[in-house]
Amino acid sequence: MGGTAADAGVAATLAACVAETIFTGLGGGGFATYYESSTGRVTCLDFFVAMPGLDRDRKPEPMTPIAVRFGEVPLPYEIGGASVAVPGLPAGCGEIHSRWGALPWADVVAPAAELARAGVAMPFAHAITLPSLIEAMLPGQGGPAYAPGGRLLQGGDRLYHAGLADALEIIAAEGPATCYTGKLGAATVESVRADGGALGPLDLSAYQVLERAVTTAELAGHTVHGRADLNRTVQTLRGLPPDLADLPRPERAVVLAGALDVRGPDDRLGDTTNVTAVDAAGNACVITTTLGLGSGVWLPGLGVHLNSMLGEGELYSGELPPGERLASMMCPLVVLDPGGGLRLAIGSAGASRIRSALLRTLIGVLIDGLDTPDAVRAPRLHPVDDVVHVEPHFPVPEEMALAEAGYTVNRWPSRSHYFGGVSAIGTAGASGDPRRGGAARLTP
Repeated sequence: MGGTAADAGVAATLAACVAETIFTGLGGGGFATYYESSTGRVTCLDFFVAMPGLDRDRKPEPMTPIAVRFGEVPLPYEIGGASVAVPGLPAGCGEIHSRWGALPWADVVAPAAELARAGVAMPFAHAITLPSLIEAMLPGQGGPAYAPGGRLLQGGDRLYHAGLADALEIIAAEGPATCYTGKLGAATVESVRADGGALGPLDLSAYQVLERAVTTAELAGHTVHGRADLNRTVQTLRGLPPDLADLPRPERAVVLAGALDVRGPDDRLGDTTNVTAVDAAGNACVITTTLGLGSGVWLPGLGVHLNSMLGEGELYSGELPPGERLASMMCPLVVLDPGGGLRLAIGSAGASRIRSALLRTLIGVLIDGLDTPDAVRAPRLHPVDDVVHVEPHFPVPEEMALAEAGYTVNRWPSRSHYFGGVSAIGTAGASGDPRRGGAARLTP
């Protein structure tokens, strides 16, 4: 249609707010990294959720504790109105479009509204995850959407959020500002406060997308660009040995495990999603977003589920002043070749596993010479303390080297969304991660 990577990235992100609603939504937030081919400039935008409380006219009531299951282990989370942070996703999409888009805003929103009007097929990978999240997903309007007639959706079943198409059409007509100072913003305040939260009109009207400093790391003669994140992704890349490409694969696995080692709890579900778009001019847009688990608070009649970020203790310690951003592990990246041209645009879902998924894929493309789909599909490792989790078909010599280095190796019985969800486009092709039902499309 003559659009740019920004138009495609925003359109796909809004479509994910319809089709991947257990991971993301209009009530969430995220980050974007954009590469502008005409100038060679890389920009990192922060539209993650912010701490409410600027209105100072009420205190939040206690959150509602729930337990979700990650495998066989119940994990404590909290939901309800008091768990809702200030959403940033609509503002972020609007900022990306206003800076780098070429199509009319309404045309960019229209495909998502059409999907919402008809409903979409529930992704099989998401249907597998849904039973773990029922205490967060089924309250309020979640019940009719995810368990119509009392039966949880299975892969391929129709996922339909009543009213979501109307919300998107309002955003198309009035712009993202409606989510902050217009009709949808007023509905957000009313819904949150009715459920015990303190988020108010000033929290929404004061929200702004921020531009963050771009950090870089060199890998195999290429420059990786991204923001500083809670995972220390770019910092980890900078710490890899310069002779990594020359190391035997088993020795390299031990080096990666050491670089990626996570000390302490590593139990977040990784409820994020990622979209990557590249246009014919070589512009690249990588957008990573999340809803948290979802607060159980919905905009009445509009099919919009609000985030639960303040109920995730790993991200929020209770010490942030109103208006400040929460920390995040999300890190969309672009990789430039020695001449400054785009080699790869890449991002991942998966909380703490974002870093290990990105590193394994980057090494596959830049060092091992794999095409992008093969690099995304390749078996991954993720260390936690002295245990290295590996996927099926992880090479046995590498597993043996890890064991000899003192690690306990836990080989998973099947490929799992635990290991992240990469989407990447580059000179070696495009791929969405099969672990999370991902897909990729190249057009002439």
